[in-house]
Amino acid sequence: MSSDVDIVIIGAGAAGLSAAKEAARQGLTYTIVEASHRIGGRAYSEEIAPGVFFDLGCSYLHQAENNPFGPIADDLGFTLARDRGDLFTSETIRVWRNGEQLTGAAAKDFWAYDVACDEAIGAAAAEGKDVAIAEVIDLESPHAPIYLGGQASLQATDADLISTTDAASFFDGPDWPIHEGYGSLVARWGADVPVTLNNQVRRIAWDGNGVKVATAKGTLTGRTALVTTSTGVLAAGGIAFDPGLPDWKLDAVAGLPTGCMNKIAVHFDSDLFGPDGRGFYQVEDGDSEPSGFEVSVFGDPLVVVFIGGRFADWLERQGQDAAHDYALTQIAEVFGHGIKDHVTRSIVTAWRGDPWTHGSYTCALPGQAHQREELARDVEGRLFFAGEATITGPQATCHGAYLSGIRAVGEIAAALGG
Repeated sequence: MSSDVDIVIIGAGAAGLSAAKEAARQGLTYTIVEASHRIGGRAYSEEIAPGVFFDLGCSYLHQAENNPFGPIADDLGFTLARDRGDLFTSETIRVWRNGEQLTGAAAKDFWAYDVACDEAIGAAAAEGKDVAIAEVIDLESPHAPIYLGGQASLQATDADLISTTDAASFFDGPDWPIHEGYGSLVARWGADVPVTLNNQVRRIAWDGNGVKVATAKGTLTGRTALVTTSTGVLAAGGIAFDPGLPDWKLDAVAGLPTGCMNKIAVHFDSDLFGPDGRGFYQVEDGDSEPSGFEVSVFGDPLVVVFIGGRFADWLERQGQDAAHDYALTQIAEVFGHGIKDHVTRSIVTAWRGDPWTHGSYTCALPGQAHQREELARDVEGRLFFAGEATITGPQATCHGAYLSGIRAVGEIAAALGG
C-alpha cells in the first residue's frame, strides 16, 4: 500500500472522521487508517435486545444545545430525548444509602455538600490552584464516598489524580440520550468516509520533507500526519516515531493519561421499574464501592451501571462475572433482590484492556491542565494531533473529539499554504 496525500489520518473515531470530512470540504487529499475492525473508536453501540441499544462508550450528547451531533442526529433520523436532558441534576438524581433513599433534610444535606465540593473546585481553578480535587473538598463528610464515586465515573479517574482546573473547565449543559445509541449515530454519520480497517499504524517517520507511515498493510506517504489515537496508546508506545517525539510532547501525553470508566448493562425480561422508577441513582451500601446507574431511560427494561477510576480497573481485572454480580448487587439495593430472577442478558465493558485505546478518556493530572493545549500543538508542521484529549471545555466527549478534528485540519491547511 502506498499513497501520497496531504494528510495521513490515523484513527477513525470521531476526531479522525470529522478531520476526513473537513479535509474533503477544504479540497485536501487524505487517507485514513484504523487499527480496529470498525469505525467510531470509543463511540460504539450494541443491540442488547431487539430494539434496545447499549452504548459501551459515549452515551449522551453532553452540552447538548451546542453539540454538533444534535443536528447530525436530526438529519439522520435518530431519536434524541430532548425532554430528558436533566437526568444528572440534583432535582432528578435519587441518592440511596444502606438500602434507603435520602429524603428531606438528609437529601438537602447531601446536595449542599455536592454544591460545596463543586464550588471549592471552581474556586481553586479561578485562583490558579491546579491541584488535586481531593485537596480542596471535605473528605471526612459522610457524603464523600458517593461524591467521590461520582467523580471517578465522570472523570474516569480518582479524586487524588483529578486536576481542579481541568474539572472546572468542563462547562455544563443538558445531556440528551439517543435511543438508537451514540455509537450507532457516529457509525452512520461516518459511513461515507473511505477507511482502511484492521490496519494498525506501527511507525511514523517524519525526518524528511513529509511523513512515511508504516502500517500493517504497507507504507503510506503524505505531506503531514494527523494522529487521533488516545494518549493511552501513545503512552504505551503503540506507535513508534522516527525521530522520537520531543520532550514537551511526551510531557503532554504523560500529563493527560487515559483513565478508565466502565459500564455494566443489565437487561431484564420486563419493565420492572415503571415510569416512577426511571432515572439516575447514586448508591452506597457500605460494603462495596459506590455506583451510579441509569434506569429505563427510554422505557426499556435496561439498567446501566457506571464505575470509574481504580475500582473500574480492579473490577475489570476480576472478569465479567464479577462485574455482572457487582452490578446486580447495586441495582438490588434499590429494587430488591428478587430483580435478579428477571435478568436476560448483560454486557460488561473493558476499556482498559482495549488494545486500541488502553482506557476510556482523559483527565488531566493535578498541575497538568495546560497540557491539553500542548498536546494539540503540531510538531514542525508535519505531525498534528486531535482527539478529546486535545481540547478544553468539551474534553472527554465525542463532540470534543469531533471539533478537534476540524481544528487540526484548519491548522494543516494553513501549514500547507492554504
